[in-house]
Amino acid sequence: MSDEKKSSEIPAETDAADENAGAANGEAETADASGWAGGDEAERVAAVIEALQAENNELKDRHLRAVAEMENLRRRTDKEVRDASQYGIAKFARDVLSIGDNLQRAIEAVSPDDRDPGLKALLEGVQMTERELLNVLQRHGIERFEPMGERFDPNQHQAMMEVPDPSVPNGTVVQVMQTGYRIGERVLRPALVGVAKGGPKQAVPAPEAESVAPAPEQGGPAEPEPAQETGQSGAGEEPGGSVNRTA
Repeated sequence: MSDEKKSSEIPAETDAADENAGAANGEAETADASGWAGGDEAERVAAVIEALQAENNELKDRHLRAVAEMENLRRRTDKEVRDASQYGIAKFARDVLSIGDNLQRAIEAVSPDDRDPGLKALLEGVQMTERELLNVLQRHGIERFEPMGERFDPNQHQAMMEVPDPSVPNGTVVQVMQTGYRIGERVLRPALVGVAKGGPKQAVPAPEAESVAPAPEQGGPAEPEPAQETGQSGAGEEPGGSVNRTA
C-alpha cells in the first residue's frame, strides 16, 4: 500500500513541475512578444514624428516663399503706380514742350534795344506766358535744364555739331540750340548742343583725383617744413629791410 501511494504521489509532483515550467515559458514568450511590440511601436512613432517634421519644414518653406513673393509683388506694384503717376504724362508733356520752344524763340526774336511800347508790352506778355508754362510743368515734376558750359553727357545732351574752340576744354558744351527737359529722374528731351573741339582734354573723373590727394598728406609733414623755413627766411629779410630803411 505504501509503495502504491508513493508511486501515485511522484507523478503528481512531476505534473506540477511541468505546469510551473510551462507557465514560466509562457511568461517569457509573453515578455518577448511585448518587447517586440514595444520596439515596433517606438519605430512607428519615430517615423511619424520624422514625417511630420519634414511636412512642417516643407510648409514653412512654402510659407516663406509665398510671403517673399507677395512682398516682391507689392514692391513692383508700388513702383508701377509711382511710375504711372509720375511718368504717365511724359508723352503729353513732350508734345507741350514745343509751345515753350516757340515762346522762347519769340522772346529771343525781340531786340532788347527796341523801344516800341507796344512791342515791349507784347514781350512782357509772352514772358509771363512762358513763366506760367514752366511753373505748370514744374508742378508736375518737369524742369528745364541749360547745359551751357557743362561737360558733354550723352545721356542728357545730343551733339549737333563740333565748334573749334581751343580756349575751353575739349568736350565742353559751348552752344545750346534747344534746351533740355527732365521729368523726375528721366530725361524727357535731351538738349541739342554744340561741343567744343581742339581745346585741352578734360580731367577724367574727379573721384580719382580725390582718392590720390590723401596720399601726399600722409607723407606731408616733411613737405610743409621747407615751406615754413622759406617763409621764415623771407619774413626775416623783410623786417631787416624795414630796419635798414628806418635807420
